[in-house]
Amino acid sequence: MTNPRVTGAHRTALPAADREGKQADLVQAMFDRVAPRYDLANALLSLGQDAHWRRVTAQAARPADAQVLDVAAGPGNVAVELVTRGATRVTALDLSYNMLAEGAQRGHAGITWVNGDAMALPFPDASFDAVTISFGLRNVPDPERALREFARVTRPGGRVVVCEFASPTARAFREVYRRYLVGLLPQLARFVSSSAPAYRYLADSILAWPDRRTIAGWIADAGYREVRVKDLAGGIVAVHRGFRLEN
Repeated sequence: MTNPRVTGAHRTALPAADREGKQADLVQAMFDRVAPRYDLANALLSLGQDAHWRRVTAQAARPADAQVLDVAAGPGNVAVELVTRGATRVTALDLSYNMLAEGAQRGHAGITWVNGDAMALPFPDASFDAVTISFGLRNVPDPERALREFARVTRPGGRVVVCEFASPTARAFREVYRRYLVGLLPQLARFVSSSAPAYRYLADSILAWPDRRTIAGWIADAGYREVRVKDLAGGIVAVHRGFRLEN
């Protein structure tokens, strides 16, 4: 891994919340800033639910005896879950060097750390039995292109698992959740995050993210079949899984 520098306006600028005009370098710089307290902030702001969401994601990938790519891996929380569930090799890829460095210094065996771009994966075709991404697809400037890359490196019959924030299924809960995202979450982030403004982007990007059916359509169009979704925490999180089409 090489260490990119965060300079100038990119120290504080935030990426666009929706996919229009989203810049990869701003996404990278933002996650480099939040890396030091990323796990703490996530645990507190999700009321401890983030660990369960990671476990569900890892389990859905059926990692036993598999070679798995975890994209937007951050400090490797899902990667560790995959190893724990018997993956033979896990490659943790992230655009943010600082995020990978946080994970690598913890010394987890069985994980290879790669500083790379989800839209241009540095791996040959059909390299992995499964590809996972957790809370990272909405941060990619072109998520459909990224999904096509996932399909390219997935072996025929292999799995993709996309865990992402979603809109709660109950109307009353949707309004409460929206108020939390817009009002309370950014305020709480001031006390627990190493970059509170990044959590304004988090809230805006969740609200701008397409619905489950759209995401399922993207996954199917990329080359996966039998795409299914599992809602968690009342629909705050949606876990999509699909299987790579046979050649």
